[in-house]
Amino acid sequence: MAEETRRLLRLHLASEQEEDDGTVLVDVPYPDAVVVTALLDVAAECFGERGDSVEETRQAALETLLQLAGFDGESQLNAG
Repeated sequence: MAEETRRLLRLHLASEQEEDDGTVLVDVPYPDAVVVTALLDVAAECFGERGDSVEETRQAALETLLQLAGFDGESQLNAG
């Protein structure tokens, strides 16, 4: 899941999308957006993520997936 999320986000990532605070906005168009949504829903179930709304739950799952997918220095995928 983490590797597929990384692939899809990098596919649609543009360097000019970074905000001043380091936030990166990625617009994932259909049909890839459907895949990303499904990945986040499955990841939320796997990680036991919970939130007050579906979007908060998906955001929590996304943060975990981004750590696993190598978008931070401590990623498990960067070890190999």
